[in-house]
Amino acid sequence: MPSSDANALSEWVTAVALELGLEDALDSGATVDMVLDLTSDVAHGVSRPGAPVTAFLVGVAAGRADDPAVAARDYAGKISKLAEGWGADEERGAPANDQERRG
Repeated sequence: MPSSDANALSEWVTAVALELGLEDALDSGATVDMVLDLTSDVAHGVSRPGAPVTAFLVGVAAGRADDPAVAARDYAGKISKLAEGWGADEERGAPANDQERRG
């Protein structure tokens, strides 16, 4: 049986998706897990306040893509890796699309 927090989150995500006209655009369970993983990586690897801002930025970038759901998964994976290596000097400040600097 899901916890009351899980139920509240599920109901909230469903309500927000409906309000924003996104009910057919995402798999809410997989999306929630992806965002929670991403924000956890950023909160623990970079800074807690950076987590929601990062989720917003990934959402904006994904929204510009031809397939936002696929882009969101790809971007979340890239940014999670960036956050996990954030303490390494050679990673800091190298944009994800700058392959020369990232190796």
